[in-house]
Amino acid sequence: MTGAPVIIDALRTPIGTVGGVFRDLTTTDLSSPVLESLAGRLPDGLGVGEVVLGNIRGPGGNPSRVAALAAGLDVTVPAQSVDCECGSGMAAIEHAWDRCRSRRGVVLAGGVQATSTQPVTMWPATADRPVQAYQRAVFAPPPWKDPEMGEAADLLAAEQGIGRQRQDNYALRSHQRAIGAQRDGAFQDEIVPVAGCAEDQRPRPGFTAARLARFRPAFTPRGTATAANSCGVNDGAAVITMIDDPTHRTLGCPGLRVLSMASAGCDPDRPGWGMVPAARAALADAGLGVEQMDVVELNEAFAGQVLACADALGIDEHRICPEGGAIALGHPWAASGAVLMVRLFTQLVRRRRGRFGLAGISIGGGLGCAAVVETC
Repeated sequence: MTGAPVIIDALRTPIGTVGGVFRDLTTTDLSSPVLESLAGRLPDGLGVGEVVLGNIRGPGGNPSRVAALAAGLDVTVPAQSVDCECGSGMAAIEHAWDRCRSRRGVVLAGGVQATSTQPVTMWPATADRPVQAYQRAVFAPPPWKDPEMGEAADLLAAEQGIGRQRQDNYALRSHQRAIGAQRDGAFQDEIVPVAGCAEDQRPRPGFTAARLARFRPAFTPRGTATAANSCGVNDGAAVITMIDDPTHRTLGCPGLRVLSMASAGCDPDRPGWGMVPAARAALADAGLGVEQMDVVELNEAFAGQVLACADALGIDEHRICPEGGAIALGHPWAASGAVLMVRLFTQLVRRRRGRFGLAGISIGGGLGCAAVVETC
């Protein structure tokens, strides 16, 4: 496909566990080093035209603008922030994709989540209720039940026949793959060290099948999702550099052409399903099938959830996240969609592991985002 925008670079921070290595860092602290690194690596003659970052429950205002200024970008560069829950990073990249299809230029797009330092917010008191801590947003109004994400994952796994042992086996494989990738330096070229940290914090080298089997259900009494076969709560940032097709042709550098991007909706009470209609739409728009995808990166919010989606899409579970996914690496909410795109860039462009790639993420409220890419 000609005319589609191209990702020419992609970087991320290490992913830290909430309260861990990045416990004192803000959204600016995490995202500005990535923006600065990408801007400094642009080919001669190119400058950043816009910055778009996803963020959830952050410091307020416009975190993208603050990070862009902290990164040393020119004051004339516009910046905006996007909040689409866990899909925020992918939504920011979709914005960049639309922009680069309509006019020439460079857009830095991705997401950042500083869960460790996000503000503590409270609902004000009312006549019949004292001040209450704000826990999470309403994802869907009545008559939908708007279940917690873990509860919804348990329901989805049960409905789709995804048992506990299969979930644990998948989670163990995710950790083993991530540990192996770390050992082999697979993440080295995509990581910008921050605060002296250059390695993802979460992967567990000591996990075994027997150890995972001992974990109790985490969300519902008879559920199958546990703390070990679910993602973590994490801090991190990930950003890509996207340019329009005519500009890319003048450069002649390798890249990842974004053939299609799609957002889709589903039953709000089954939010983990959202990547299914989104991936189907993105594949259809690209005119490709899942069997043609060389690398598949699906956000692993919960093992049962991602396995249910993979089965529906006809994707062999062993093809998902070849170097470990969010269960092992972590899920820095607003950054996770962008992490998927960074992972595709590294595997397909930096290491030339095929031609086509698929990324997908499910979102609270019954939404999903997906992208299909091709090396060029």
